[in-house]
Amino acid sequence: MGKKKKTEQQNDQNKPFDLDPYEINFLPQFKKGRGPKEAFVNEHGVTIGDHEYESPNSPLTKWTDETDPAIMAGDEWVHPYKDIGFQTEENKDYFERGIEPERGKFTHPDKDVSFQAPIRKKENKDLSGRE
Repeated sequence: MGKKKKTEQQNDQNKPFDLDPYEINFLPQFKKGRGPKEAFVNEHGVTIGDHEYESPNSPLTKWTDETDPAIMAGDEWVHPYKDIGFQTEENKDYFERGIEPERGKFTHPDKDVSFQAPIRKKENKDLSGRE
């Protein structure tokens, strides 16, 4: 019986030893084109994926009442492998086991969020919508 490589060995939680604490064991189809496994510096000069959340360039350390939360929206704030959101059972089922999410569980049956309402020109209306 030969020795297994470190990456093939499993720990007691059935994860390869080389996984980060926030990382899951993605199925091969979810690794393709996913992005870097190592930490990276985003366009704002903040290192993503190093578990250091007190970065001097981070909007979190400079947050005020005037800070627009949208500043931290987008893929440049999420590590493609090391995000705590991957630890949910739903994400583990999908990304590690290939089990599709249950339909309707995360939806609003009375709202179609994929529908884009037509943009209407605002014309001299007060707050009640009357002209």
